[in-house]
Amino acid sequence: MALSGRTVERLSVYRRLLVMQGQSGEESVYSHQLAEMVSGTAAQVRRDLMEVGVTGHSKRGYRVANLIEGISKVLDDPAGTRIVLVGAGDLGRAALGFIKGRNAALRIVGAFDNDPSKIGRVIHGYRCASIDELERVIAAEQVEVAIITTPAGVAQPVCDRLVAAGVRGIVNFAPTPLQVPEGVWVERVDIATALEKVTCLTRSV
Repeated sequence: MALSGRTVERLSVYRRLLVMQGQSGEESVYSHQLAEMVSGTAAQVRRDLMEVGVTGHSKRGYRVANLIEGISKVLDDPAGTRIVLVGAGDLGRAALGFIKGRNAALRIVGAFDNDPSKIGRVIHGYRCASIDELERVIAAEQVEVAIITTPAGVAQPVCDRLVAAGVRGIVNFAPTPLQVPEGVWVERVDIATALEKVTCLTRSV
C-alpha cells in the first residue's frame, strides 16, 4: 500500500490518540472526535481510515480496537523493524529513552559511538558499541532503519556508511541536511528550526 508521508504521519497520530482512548475505557469514536483532537476535518479522517480498510458506522462510529488494529497493520512490519542509533550523546540518550517500550514493533538492536568514554556503557537498557561494529551489526540483524544523532560534521559520513551497509530509512536529528541516493528515505527532525518557527509565528499572532 503506497501512502503519502503526510498520511502516514496522521495515521501515527491517530493511533497514539486511540491508544489513550482505549486506556481510558472508550470503546468507540467518531470521525469528528478524532478530527477535533488533531485540529483536522472529519472528511480527512474518514479518507485516511478508508486507506487502511477500516469503516465506521454513522450511528456507532468506529470501534477503537478495530482502528488500532487496522492502522497497526499498515504502519508496522509484522516481523518488527530493527533499528540502529548512531551518536550516544545527550540527544542520542534522549532518543533511546523515548523509544524504549513505546512500540513493540520498533526494536533498537544497536547504539554506536566513537567516544571511548561512551563505548560499553548501558544507556536505557542498550549497550553502546564502537562505531567500528556498525556494519557487522547491520548485516547480522538485517537493519533497514537508522537514527542519526551525531554532530553535524560527521553526520554525512555516518549516513554514507549506513546506506552502503543496506539501511534504507534514516531519521536525522543532526543539524544538517543529508545527501542520499534514490530509494533511501530521510526524515529530518530539526529542533532548532521548529523552535525558531514557533517563536517567530508567536510574535506575529
